[in-house]
Amino acid sequence: MSDLFFYDDAVARTFEPFALTRPVCELRAGALLLRERWERSLGMRAAGFVSSAHLENFDEPGAVSGVKGPLPAGSVLASSRCAVALTPVEAADVWACDGRVAAVTLARALDVEELANGKMTLEKVAQGGKGAKRRTVEIEGRWIEHIWDFIGTLSPMLTDDIATLAVGAGRKGHLLGMIGGPDSVFAEDGATVEPQVYFDTTAGPVLIRRGATVQAFTRIAGPCVVGQESLVGGDKISGSSIGDTCKVHGEVSATIFLGHANKGHDGFVGHSYLGRWVNLGAGTITSNLKNTYGTVQLWTPAGEVDTGLQFLGTLFGDHAKTGIGTSFTTGTVIGAGANIYGSGTPPKVIPPFAWGDEPPYSTYRMDKFIEVAARMMKRRHLELSSRQKKMLAAAFKKRWKAQKAR
Repeated sequence: MSDLFFYDDAVARTFEPFALTRPVCELRAGALLLRERWERSLGMRAAGFVSSAHLENFDEPGAVSGVKGPLPAGSVLASSRCAVALTPVEAADVWACDGRVAAVTLARALDVEELANGKMTLEKVAQGGKGAKRRTVEIEGRWIEHIWDFIGTLSPMLTDDIATLAVGAGRKGHLLGMIGGPDSVFAEDGATVEPQVYFDTTAGPVLIRRGATVQAFTRIAGPCVVGQESLVGGDKISGSSIGDTCKVHGEVSATIFLGHANKGHDGFVGHSYLGRWVNLGAGTITSNLKNTYGTVQLWTPAGEVDTGLQFLGTLFGDHAKTGIGTSFTTGTVIGAGANIYGSGTPPKVIPPFAWGDEPPYSTYRMDKFIEVAARMMKRRHLELSSRQKKMLAAAFKKRWKAQKAR
């Protein structure tokens, strides 16, 4: 079987606050990781990724690693920025989405150095050699042009994804609690729904995955997915994609939890993205709508940009943490590893590994950060590997500065 590899182009490498600590293929888009979407669609197992050099030691259970050697001829190279639909696709030399090359079967071995700076396009890779004609198949999917597209396209993606993922899952009607609305509620084997849960399927379906628990007195509004081994309860969860092994309490709307994140207390979080190992202190609140009802501006490495979205909350990088009662304004970006607390409203962009209650923030000592990260992971029966420690140290050296927002 051919190998499947992922390519972070120059655009993908600007997807902060996440690109500093992970390849884009390991981000959640809709119900699944981008890697998982391609694996399901092509019927292949991923073998690695090509991205920024400082991510070469990226290491997570079940994830792919950075590639150093040449990609062999006959393997498939896919764009990390294409959120392919979950339906199987035909075999081809080239797969195109919305008229652009999304993946290509390599006609020759490809040295990763040709992809090192991210400027190579898959269109050029797809040209092959010696004028050979290549079979192209058009596939369904959505391009992630900007980091906020993960939020902007969440609702329709979840609706489409649940229709596919729910095949084989149980539809248990009243046994899953009270259901209002025309759509369905699905639960995989091993999911637990306690009494007095209300499902509102007016806007879309709901899927509870294996090992997940929905506690009593929770209202879940679709489209919504609760990931494997996650625990949700005690308030309203609507239009969200909750990854594996998360704890979610309080009101949540249109938000993505990448996985292993903790929001165990009250506090509204809306139209936001929580990276892996994020921990929100009790009463943490994200604003997702300006009081002018205008579109939200967001910091990017190229400067502040008008997203065109009326609703956008906070993007929390991996391992970010907040103190009790922290409140964030619309369109806030919190860098990976930041630890922010205090009663005031923080600025709209907080650099990676920042520490403190107000700017200018101190820098989190790397040895202390690694100690805390390892301790947190151990609570979930996981170990911070030596390779991941090296990657985090490399990310620390490559961290960006908040001044770039000006």
